[in-house]
Amino acid sequence: MGHDFTVFKGSKSGEIVEAKGHREVGPRQAFVELSHCGVCGTDEHYKHADQGLGHEGVGIIKEIGSLVEQISDLRVGDRVGMGWMQKLCGYCKPCLSGRHFKCQNSEQFGTANLDEGCFGTGVAWDVSALFKIPDEIASESAGPLMCGGASGLGHLAIQLVSKMGMEAVVFSGTDSKREEAIRLGASEFYTTKGVTKFEGIEPVDCLLITTSVLPDLSLYLPVLAPFAKIFPLTISFDNIPVPALPLVIYGYSVIGSGGAHPNSLKAMLRFCAKHDIKPIIEKFPMSKDGITEAMKKLEEGKMRYRGVVVV
Repeated sequence: MGHDFTVFKGSKSGEIVEAKGHREVGPRQAFVELSHCGVCGTDEHYKHADQGLGHEGVGIIKEIGSLVEQISDLRVGDRVGMGWMQKLCGYCKPCLSGRHFKCQNSEQFGTANLDEGCFGTGVAWDVSALFKIPDEIASESAGPLMCGGASGLGHLAIQLVSKMGMEAVVFSGTDSKREEAIRLGASEFYTTKGVTKFEGIEPVDCLLITTSVLPDLSLYLPVLAPFAKIFPLTISFDNIPVPALPLVIYGYSVIGSGGAHPNSLKAMLRFCAKHDIKPIIEKFPMSKDGITEAMKKLEEGKMRYRGVVVV
């Protein structure tokens, strides 16, 4: 019998298009009736493609496949979330070494199941890439955690770092977010516009790059502690200007990180539930107009701080 669903897709012109779809539930899959989806900056990269958009979905399982009870603890009625990954094999070298996000046989947003998307009313999803949402986390908050939270972006990173007992040092273009950053747990806040050299900053051990535009690292290397780690999290096709000599002298590491492995994602959800960590959101209706408005606001840099579309 299967399930009919509505999905909102990109198009060659960039206009949001409403479409209908149908899926039978495979042996390893669950059909999830969606209620919420976060709006991620990465969705911008796919709005000109004929594919379902949205990859921060949350909903209720309505049907499970014939093998699910043998390979998973997920059941009908469970509230689950999903992110960039749509299926993990579990047997390739990255999976067997705990690095599932680099699964060599994975199915992912943007390259597989293009008829589906979490901007919609439902998806058939492999249970290897579904995660139970703790009762303490509201569905509207859970969506952005599935990608932005798992990756450690922006205001969510500040809360996570602070609750872990570390000091969050924030660099931002202007002073407009200072008060909110401090309220969320930041220890220090520095503006970067017009700055050519920082003074009086205690050396930083880890630098998360979560900007929409990649920065010139020459400004930040002088404030990094020896052996500091640099994590570029921005999805961009541009180069990152990095002076080579400081890397050699001070032993800095530049580490790519495109998402979280399943165990890390589960731990993140438990941690957020325990410490009441949640995104600051703006809500939009799950409709062509609602998604268009949300995407426009995101593109213009006016979203504070994560958009969520609601069925």
